[in-house]
Order: sequence, then C-alpha cells, then structure tokens
Amino acid sequence: MAAAIDGVLPATLQELVKKSKVLVVGAGGIGCEVLKNLVLSGFTDIEIIDLDTIDLSNLNRQFLFHREHVGKSKARVARESALSFNPDAKITAYHDSVTSTDYGVNFFKKFDVVLSALDNRAARNHVNRMCLNADVPLIESGTSGYNGQVELIKRGLTQCYECTPKEKQRSFPGCTIRNTPSEPIHCIVWAKHLFNQLFGESVEDEDISPDAADPEAQEAAAEATDAEAAGDAPGKDKQKETEAATANGNVVRINTRQWAKDCNYDAGKLFNKFFNEDINYLLRMSNLWKSRKAPVPVQWDTLLPDGTSSEGPELARQTHKIWSVEECAHVFANALKELSAAFLKLEGNDTLVWDKDDQPAMDFVAACANVRSHIFDIERKSRFEIKSMAGNIIPAIATTNAITAGISVLRAFSVLQAKWEQCKAVYARLRVNGRNQFLVPDAFFPPPNPSCYVCASDPAITLRIDTKRVQIKVFRDEVLIKTLNMVNPDVTVESTGSIVISSEEGETECNEQKLLTDMNIVDGVILKCDDFFQSYELSIIIAHFDAERDDVLFEVIADKNQLQPKEEKPEEPEAEPSSRKRTANGNDATDDGPSTSKRSRPTEVEDDDDDCLVVEEDDDEAEEDVEETVVAATDKLTVECAQKTATKRKPCKTLDDHDEDITEIIDSSDEELAGPTKCKRSKLEETRATEVINID
Repeated sequence: MAAAIDGVLPATLQELVKKSKVLVVGAGGIGCEVLKNLVLSGFTDIEIIDLDTIDLSNLNRQFLFHREHVGKSKARVARESALSFNPDAKITAYHDSVTSTDYGVNFFKKFDVVLSALDNRAARNHVNRMCLNADVPLIESGTSGYNGQVELIKRGLTQCYECTPKEKQRSFPGCTIRNTPSEPIHCIVWAKHLFNQLFGESVEDEDISPDAADPEAQEAAAEATDAEAAGDAPGKDKQKETEAATANGNVVRINTRQWAKDCNYDAGKLFNKFFNEDINYLLRMSNLWKSRKAPVPVQWDTLLPDGTSSEGPELARQTHKIWSVEECAHVFANALKELSAAFLKLEGNDTLVWDKDDQPAMDFVAACANVRSHIFDIERKSRFEIKSMAGNIIPAIATTNAITAGISVLRAFSVLQAKWEQCKAVYARLRVNGRNQFLVPDAFFPPPNPSCYVCASDPAITLRIDTKRVQIKVFRDEVLIKTLNMVNPDVTVESTGSIVISSEEGETECNEQKLLTDMNIVDGVILKCDDFFQSYELSIIIAHFDAERDDVLFEVIADKNQLQPKEEKPEEPEAEPSSRKRTANGNDATDDGPSTSKRSRPTEVEDDDDDCLVVEEDDDEAEEDVEETVVAATDKLTVECAQKTATKRKPCKTLDDHDEDITEIIDSSDEELAGPTKCKRSKLEETRATEVINID
C-alpha cells in the first residue's frame, strides 16, 4: 500500500491518508475503481454504500465482481474483493439506499471526504445536500461513454451539484404516444405504460388506450362515437373492456387490470385488444391519417395459427437479434405468463415494478414495443437496443471509469491537504483541444449560484402550477419529492401558518385529495417547506396559470425574473458574473434555470466516444501574447467581458439571433487556464480573424 511505504507519498499526506475516514457512495463501474484505488493508496478506514445487486452485464467493466457474484450485493462483494488487496483495511459495506433515513447529516459528518460514484440524479441531489449541511467536501464524478468528469463540491467555495440546471429529459405529448407514434422511443414508452396498466402502479397520464380527444381527430370524434352506439366500438361485446366515449372524447377502459385478470391473462385476448381492436378504433379517426401512413392491425390467430410454443425463452436470450412480429408474439405470451404469475402472488394493493434487469418485464416491453412499431411502420429494435432506451442507459467504458476514478482519488489527496486550487473540475474529451489535452481542467472554481434553491442563504423558487387541477398529494409526490428531491417534507402557508403537509404519518392525510385552491393556495401565496432529514428549508412562491389540455401542470423556476416578459424588464448589456452551466463533457450549457415537468418521459441518451489523458499546466505567456488582440476583437464585437473570471460573454440585443454562434466560439472545449474565452478566440483569429470579428 502506498501510504505504508515511506517515500511514496509526502510525509504529511502519508499521515493524512492513514488517519482519514472516507465514504464511497456507489459500488458500480466508477465506485469499484475508486474503492480499489483508495485501498491501494493506503486508506484504511473506508465505508461504501450501494443498494444494487450484481448483474451479468456488469462483469465486463466492474472488475471486483465475477460470475459467481451475480445476484449478490455490490457493496458487500466490493468490500470482500478490496480486502484481498489489503486485509488490514477496515471497510464497512452497506447494502442500502443512501437516501434512507438511517444516513442523515450526522452520518456524513464523521467523514473527512465523500466520493460520489452514483448513476442517477435523485441520489446525487440527495448526497449533495447531505454534504453541504454536514460541511464535508464532496468529490462528484461521472462518465458517459468515453466522456467523464470529476469536480469538487465544497460549501462556500464552489457551486453545488444543483446550482446549475441539468438537461431535461425529452417529453412526448400523450396523443403522440397513444395515437400517432413515429419513433421507436414512442412505442417503448407506450409499452412501459402498458406494463404499468397491467401489473404496476397505474398513473392517469399513462393511459395507453386511443385518445379520441386528440385535436387532430376532433372532426372524427362524433363519427367514432356514433360507431360505438351502433355496436361497432372496439370490444363492444366485452363490456368489461371499454365503454362509450366520454364527454371529452376519451375512450375509457373499465379497469383494464381487472379485465385482464378476468380473462386469466389470455395472451390471445390481450394481444388482439391492444394490437387489433384499439388500432381499428384509431383508423376510424380518419383525420389522423390524411398526412400519415395509416397503421396496420395485426391479429393473434393470423400470426400464430398453431398457438404459442416453447420458443419464447430461447428468443428472449437472443438480445441482439431483431425479432420478427411472430417471434414477438411468442415472447409476449411467455413474458405475460411469468408476469401474471408473479403479480397474482402479491398481497393487497402491492404491484410489480418495471426494471430493465428483470427478465420477463424487459421481454414484455421489448415484444410490445416491436409489435406496435411494426403496426405503425416504424423501425424495430433489438432487445438490447430497447433495454438501453427504456432504461435510459448511458454506455459505460471501463477505461473511462478507471481514469475518472483515478482523478477522484488524486483530488481526495488535495482535499485532505486543503490544497483547494488543485481541485478544479476536469472533463474528458472526444478530441484533443488546442493545447493537446484529452482531459481539460477548469480555469477556476465556478462560484456558488446566488439563486440556487439549495445552497443559497435563503433558498427560494417560483413554482408555475395549475392550482385548480393539482391535488395536495400530487404536489407532495411529484413536485416536492420527485422534482425537488425532498424526503419527508413539511409544508405550511407562510401568511397563516396552516399546515398543508406533515411528515408525521396520518396527520394531514385528510388533505391529500384536496386541490391546492381548496387549501387557499393560489397565485402569490408563499409556502414554507422544511425537510428535517435533509436539514433543508425552501420557500416556494406560487404562480398560478391555467394549463391547457396537453400542457404540463407545473414548472419549477429558480429565478423569479424568468416569469417577467422581456419588454417589462429589458436585458442589461453589461456582463454579470454568473456560475457556468456545464455538461458531462465540460461544454457550457445555455439554459437559464431548472425547469422540470410532471409529464417528462425518458428517452435515448446519445454520447460521444473519447479517450482521456490528464494534462494540467500553466500558460501565462500565451495569455499575455494574445491579450491585445483579444481586446481589439472584443471591442469590434461590442461585447463587454468580465476580466479573468469571465466564462462567457453576455451579448446585447442585436446579437440575440447569434447566441449559438457566440457560445460555440467560447466553447470551453478549448479553454486555457487563463480563461476559455480568450484562448479560443485568439486561436480563431489566427486563421479566421475576419469571420470572428464580423459575427453579426
């Protein structure tokens, strides 16, 4: 072990490593490498936490695990494997969720540094808040293919994980999912909704039946309703399946789950309902198909005249093959049989939870998505591709994980020595920049965002919400817990002190079905939210709006000025210091504030491939050589730049149409230690000076 051998590490660092207590959150691709590096570096007091278990697909990049470990706890197996490097190390493993109430602020306070190796945003947000409140340095890391990043989060010194908005997931209108899919992801989302309708937690917004209230189909709605009255409606002979269109035109399925159960989950009946009768109903909405290719229904008996066979399980193992429609029907029948058996064993109101690593659940979604793709003449995908899209999986590369983990531990060395200037963020790149770097360090620490609703001195957000349609329960579950990542929130109305939501079980249960307006929560009201577990307080300013039919019901806005029209508050031409918004590959993002919707849908994540090499050096001479040229070019652009610490220029109104061009010019992919703007522009001026100066 490095710290056990004199001379390998400086004496001071050697002692710090030996006596430090470290927490590793996550035991996946990065977490395994981090744990290995910590043990080999000489850390002897380590704790690691992860709720996940080892899957066969993990073995190609998580080298602390082997085939005999499949199905076991990642944290516990990682501990056992790491101890083989140094049996004298004290490693404590927790097979648990880091968001559990067992791991509060006091738990985090006992560590000298926390290294995050998580793979989901909600857990990252939670660890960020815990470390801020415990005042413990957090080293945040992540990879996406060959892209990677490592950054330090320290209270009062750097921005926190939630200071900058993260890229929103794509969302799809309900009528597109239900009526007019045009991409594979539309069919995959529909198939996941179908799984929830039959076996999971059913959500109103995830209805999979034809949507006759689609604006494009309005002229055909009356015709469809008349057809129902004449006995032509889909499933008219089975009153347990559907009923006539409602006043707003929607086809209401009468307890789909109960109907499927009454049918004993007969594969043929369910298949014909979802892929034949419902499709025929869509075809009667003739307006939808005036400019689109009409779907072609499929019939169970036509596809499988001899019934199902034992091919289903064998086909499901062919993950890279694109199944034919007939093969999809076999897989559908086999998955339906397994899922229904598991569902019927549950007690009370328990439901199944869709998981990409659950074999029958994944088979069901893959088969249903491909059958629907065939019906709408959309490209079918292999089970492997559908799993990546449905699980929102970002490809992982072992080399990138190893490099990122190595940088994380090097940063931990600097943290222990309080050498903060050596802890600037580093980003992995696809190609080398102008200084021949594959891993590009930040030029400075992005300061905390004064408008951050987590680490600001008086955190507050504006919430645009339809108070006439959102219930208190939905407000708690969708806004406070899912969107704002609280755990056990308490909510009161500031002006009256009345309790709206209590973390004490049963205390405000009577409020759950009430609308916000029923509790006098209307436009302008300020709510005080307190999560005792996270030691987190937040003020929420309600801004009511009347949502249209397909509008999202709420939107979180960190800066209340975003609600004001531009003509009421014109943009100032002066550049103001602001925290930079960065993506996983280090590029500057341009969105203005976090905006999250209840109806977000997961979709495919595209990533680039890079190799990574650590290069950190100073280049003051280069800065001095180009300074005069940069200033001249800036003057011609009529742009004012904050000196040294500026990260991007704020254009005046005449340049609004060229924001993207300007952002490209100052892209941090070529940033120098002297500042990204100067170096990039100086490089361009050497070859394309006229083009840069005459942007507008």
